[in-house]
Amino acid sequence: MEAMRAVQILNPSGEVTMPRPDRTRVMCVANQKGGVGKTTTTVNLAVALALHGNRVLVVDLDPQGNASTGLNVPHHTGVPDVYDCLIDSVPLAEVAQEVDGIPNLWCVPATIDLAGAEIELVSVVARESRLSRAIEAYPGHFDYVFIDCPPSLGLLTVNALVAAQEVLIPIQCEYYALEGLNQLINNINLVRQHLNPKLEVSTILLTMYDRRTRLADAVEQDVRNHFGDKVLQSVIPRNVRVSEAPSYGQSVMTYDPGSRGATSYFEAAQEIAERGVKEPVSRNA
Repeated sequence: MEAMRAVQILNPSGEVTMPRPDRTRVMCVANQKGGVGKTTTTVNLAVALALHGNRVLVVDLDPQGNASTGLNVPHHTGVPDVYDCLIDSVPLAEVAQEVDGIPNLWCVPATIDLAGAEIELVSVVARESRLSRAIEAYPGHFDYVFIDCPPSLGLLTVNALVAAQEVLIPIQCEYYALEGLNQLINNINLVRQHLNPKLEVSTILLTMYDRRTRLADAVEQDVRNHFGDKVLQSVIPRNVRVSEAPSYGQSVMTYDPGSRGATSYFEAAQEIAERGVKEPVSRNA
């Protein structure tokens, strides 16, 4: 079974494809709470979609650069990165790097320089829409653009919310999961009112689910009652393989494609792809 799952996920023949949206879907992965699986979710969904026929760009907007690490993209000081796009208006195409071993996947890395961007952006003209303009000016076509946000609600996250049409919120199945979520939803509403009327919370993904605890069940019920259809049926379990993969510069998809973690992210990606075809997203790429 595990071998069959691995073949399904790695898709070596390229025959199995996930539906492609008719427009570029720009998805911002956000939650100001740290450690809920934002970067892990961004990396694994991007790899799963790319392995199944979608063209995907990951924009690493977190100064820690964890998404760049997870995709094994160089992001040491001196590497052209998303900071150059935001502050110096360098075209995104000049800093995007192809991800080794994964066709159809590109990554715009983040270096430690990005840590200062929060302050430097304050005095920049049209500071909230710098990323949006960079993505719109990209000469190629992507099916998906995933923006991995920092765990805060500063100007970098605002740039991501202005650039995106959809927000994907990973929620950890733990007691504090729903704390702070109101603040995030309020900020999303403010951005929608003043800067980006097309923004919507389209997807909620439950992560770090431990089926041995009643608490995980209770949190899942709370989230499903509150957000309804926005919550994906696929739930990401606590899985050692998911945690180990980044230390090898890989997603769990390539590190251990037969694991429960890889299967869960594959199913989540499939669900997102199918939803995108049912509900076409309106915005010019």
